[in-house]
Amino acid sequence: MSKIEQLLSQYAAYHLDRKNVLTHFIGIPMIVFSIICLTARFGIVVSGYELTLATAILTIAVLYYLSLDWIFAIIMTVVFAIAYPFAYDIAQWQTGSWLLASIGIFVVGWVFQFIGHFYEKKKPAFMDDVIGLAIGPLFVLAELVFLFGFRKPMEETMLIEARKLRAEMDAKTQFIHIEVK
Repeated sequence: MSKIEQLLSQYAAYHLDRKNVLTHFIGIPMIVFSIICLTARFGIVVSGYELTLATAILTIAVLYYLSLDWIFAIIMTVVFAIAYPFAYDIAQWQTGSWLLASIGIFVVGWVFQFIGHFYEKKKPAFMDDVIGLAIGPLFVLAELVFLFGFRKPMEETMLIEARKLRAEMDAKTQFIHIEVK
């Protein structure tokens, strides 16, 4: 199993309920966009080009995604390239408006996340492994790619492993409940 399949499987183990996955299609893009908004305000000008904290974070994310899967990395680069100008525009608003919009989008995104995890009856993946914060956007992208019928062997591998991991998590939870009683 490749590294990307392993990471997606670990993340998917917390996201097997379709309602949860659907809420993530809304929540994760909102959270990512809000972070871009919040960090696009800070930067420096180098040779006539403004380099913001957002561009640095996005570059690091794309490089990480490239180390995992070049197809997903290219698609994510296009998504970031489309989102960044909108986020940058919001970052230029007056301070109060920028903060209200950015934090508001962030909070609403997390509300969607927690609604999804209510259906799933599992905590978010990042609570057990912080890498889940970086894999979440990739998971949503992968789910979208799978939805359109692409990369089916990867999806099958991921789901088989995710169900196995989920069964192990559930067994541990049951064991803990039995021990406590």
